[in-house]
Amino acid sequence: MDFTEENIKKYNSQFKEAQPEEIISWAIGHSKNAVVTTNFRPYEVAILNAVTQVRKDVPVVWCDTGYNTPQTYAHAEKLIATLDLNIKLYVPKQTAAHRDVVMGIPGIDDPRHAEFTEQVKLEPFKRAMAEIKPDVWFTNLRKGQTALRDTLDIFSLSRDGVLKVSPFYSWTDEQLDTYLEERNLPNEHKYFDPTKVLENRECGLHI
Repeated sequence: MDFTEENIKKYNSQFKEAQPEEIISWAIGHSKNAVVTTNFRPYEVAILNAVTQVRKDVPVVWCDTGYNTPQTYAHAEKLIATLDLNIKLYVPKQTAAHRDVVMGIPGIDDPRHAEFTEQVKLEPFKRAMAEIKPDVWFTNLRKGQTALRDTLDIFSLSRDGVLKVSPFYSWTDEQLDTYLEERNLPNEHKYFDPTKVLENRECGLHI
């Protein structure tokens, strides 16, 4: 199915009050090759659970920067096992230990920060999307996270024309807390993204 900006507006109006499961079911029904991406940050379990409840074998792309906290790695292992995720792991071509010697983690004002972000996040992500070639991409983007994300909606188009679906787009942390509690799903808040530094700074994947 071809997704256009005109169609996107219609879908956002149509599904404005829909529950995540309804949004996901519709998107999967209109896709040939859906994928969900995750970094196992706080509340990611919601999108992982919701998508896999609709379709168990959806590929789950995890672009691991190599700089996650021990708590995030333990959380990821737990979710991969309990949700039986069809995980597709993508990592940078250079190890974190090697990069620590030659570059470290540059600050956002350091000219090398763009290269760092490309190495640890953008290149693995682009490689994943090039290999899997999805037409529908499930994410847990939410309104209020960054200025850019405030301009998006439940449905949007990526730069490559992939339909990006964010079923929890309008949900608050409090609503997600209730969602997780009702389903006895774990959460983990000790998370570190070396490319963002500031919580409300865009990482580059969704530009």
